[in-house]
Amino acid sequence: MCLWDVAVSLSEASLAQQLDAYLAEYPDEAGTVERFFELLNGHRDCYERTCWAGHVTGSAWLVDATGRAVLLTHHRKLGSWFQLGGHSDGDPDTLAVAQREGEEESGLCLAPVQARILDIDIHEIPARKQDPAHHHFDVRYAFVSRSGRDYRVSAESHDLAWVPIDALHSYTEEPSMMRMAGKWQRWLADGRFRNDIGD
Repeated sequence: MCLWDVAVSLSEASLAQQLDAYLAEYPDEAGTVERFFELLNGHRDCYERTCWAGHVTGSAWLVDATGRAVLLTHHRKLGSWFQLGGHSDGDPDTLAVAQREGEEESGLCLAPVQARILDIDIHEIPARKQDPAHHHFDVRYAFVSRSGRDYRVSAESHDLAWVPIDALHSYTEEPSMMRMAGKWQRWLADGRFRNDIGD
């Protein structure tokens, strides 16, 4: 349990409201936003991992106190470097899901940089064991570590690494990862990241 843990999300806006705000900022992603709304409106169980039409997941773009390095996981099942994150398991508060998953996978305490979406992505997850191939409708939020850089590797990862964002391409060139990095760099340039927590 984090010393600063809180039971409520910073955002009381529904995911639909957050997606509306996201669309206003990124109108070129209208097609992806529309697919999210089709899932939300057509599948009441879309926050459950058993919704094979697709399900909503939450991810944490977790930066250090400088905002210049991001914590990545070498995902045990997928075998590549990604941001932290995971399944909603019935929780419609996607910001809280992203925070919970980031804390569980890193052992760090997280604080949202803003109660707004950094990025969204829809990607296919290959069939595995009893699970058919399906899509994750991933909602990504930016967080800062409130407890330094000394992470703990969970059973879901081969390894974790603090990666300078300028050197992200040496770990991955996956398009959505590079897109998130670009958006984060714009957030930095716009002054959206002000770390009052310290390291």
